[in-house]
Amino acid sequence: MGKEIEQFIDEDGKRLDGREPKEMRSLNIEAGILEKADGSAYLELGDNKAIASVYGPREMHPRHLQKTNRAVLRVRYNMAPFSVEDRKRPGPSRRSTEISKVAREALEPAVFLERYPRAVIDVSMELLQSSAGTRTAGITAASVALADAGIPMKDMVSSIASGKVDDTIVLDLRQEEDMSGSGDMPIAYMPQKEKLTLLQMDGNFEPHEFEEAIDLAIEGSEQVYEKQREALENKYSKVEEDE
Repeated sequence: MGKEIEQFIDEDGKRLDGREPKEMRSLNIEAGILEKADGSAYLELGDNKAIASVYGPREMHPRHLQKTNRAVLRVRYNMAPFSVEDRKRPGPSRRSTEISKVAREALEPAVFLERYPRAVIDVSMELLQSSAGTRTAGITAASVALADAGIPMKDMVSSIASGKVDDTIVLDLRQEEDMSGSGDMPIAYMPQKEKLTLLQMDGNFEPHEFEEAIDLAIEGSEQVYEKQREALENKYSKVEEDE
């Protein structure tokens, strides 16, 4: 996190984009957008644009990687070369490898992997446009794609970040806030189970700020969950109309 170089909260308590501190960017999710995938979702969070796809469960190859008592959830996070202003070098990076790992760990607790021994479920998160919060956008989209694929789940996984700018705890940091604020805390959360599956922190939070940031991120995740449910309901109500 860099040193704060300008004020991000004005005298009226509004952020530079006009949002209240506890207000999320606009969020739109559409389920079932890829015909060739078993499940898929498209998500826009502010200026972020992400596509998630799911393939499987299917037999895992090579066989020595199979788990005899459960499926393997294989997650891939990737930022397209054109997703950022300075063209990104194609291929995996240290950051994409790290986010792929934490995304898998965030999604695994929600999936009944034990129902599919020796199988693999492949989850792909492709970021088409990036503007802070890409890991939370990818996890949120991937959860919808898993549900769209009919994978049995204990709960959805909803993800958003809180953070600190101008000594104020805020929800869903935009690019400038993320780069120049003093704290960032992405989480993933199962709303029905009331269980955190991911908690990361970058920057400095006082103990009371830490608690406030977690509470705010959980509130935001519950808002995300409603959008996820809405996307799935819209998809399946449309299927029923077409039949």
